[in-house]
Parts: sequence; C-alpha cells; structure tokens
Amino acid sequence: MLPLQQNTISEQKTTESLWKIKLLFDGACPLCVREVNFLKRKDGDRGLIKFIDIAAEDYDPADNANIDFETAMGRIHAVLPNREIVRDVEVFRQIYDILGIGWIYAVTKLPVIGRVADILYGVWADYRLLLTGRANLQTIVAQRQQRLKAKELCDDGCTIDARNKR
Repeated sequence: MLPLQQNTISEQKTTESLWKIKLLFDGACPLCVREVNFLKRKDGDRGLIKFIDIAAEDYDPADNANIDFETAMGRIHAVLPNREIVRDVEVFRQIYDILGIGWIYAVTKLPVIGRVADILYGVWADYRLLLTGRANLQTIVAQRQQRLKAKELCDDGCTIDARNKR
C-alpha cells in the first residue's frame, strides 16, 4: 500500500481555517491514497483541501456533516465550509476546480457526459473494495465496530492482539 503523505502539526494549524472543501477518503484504499497524495501535491501548502481519513480510528461523523463511516465508505463525499455535502463525481469536479486544474473534469459538466461519468463512478464505487482486494463493506463496517468497541473497553491501557485486526 502507498504511504499517505502527512502534514506537520504546524501546517495543519495554519491552514485549518483556510480550507474550501473537506475531502473524506478511505485511507485503507491504495487507489484512494494514490489520488489523495496527488491532490496533496497539487494543494501544496495552500491548505485549500482538508483531507479526512475515514479509515482512521478517530474518524468522527459529528466533525464531518454527520456522514457516518458506512455512508462515507460507500461513495466519496466532501463537505463544504457551510456543511453542504457533495458526493460522487461532483467531489472531483469541485476539488479540481479549487486546485486550479478543473479542466481535467470540465467535460463532465456537460449533461450527457456528466451522467455517464456519474454512472461509471457508481460502478467503480460499488466494486472498489473487491477490485482492491478488500472485504465487502458489511465486513469492514463490522470489523471497525468491533475494534472501536474493544478500544472503548480497553481505555484502561490494555492492548489488542494485532493478529485479530483482520
């Protein structure tokens, strides 16, 4: 799996209030991480995009327009500063526009091509877990719930056997 490029804490603090769109992405998906790394390079230190890894144990729907983990895993979502939710190909259109490379997705603004792009993205979203060699969505959600429940029970400092994380 590709490593996710990290921002330093000082970079996060200085750009915290400047973001124009918050991208919710699956940090356990190698293709998603590749795209996020590309977008981070394009964003540079501008902080226009706030990247939220929904696979992180500390992902909190309350901080992200109440988009729960299962919903976020089903389709790509983004949140605008006014808490408006954006989904599917529209996420890419807006992010690429914000980064100044909107021409890449411009053709998808045409009605017929846009509908085809949305359909193709829907097929990709339905099969991305399978295509990237991962368990189905229900299994991933159940495993996450088990980990979070175990973490709640272990807040006293106990450890969880890493072999049981599958």
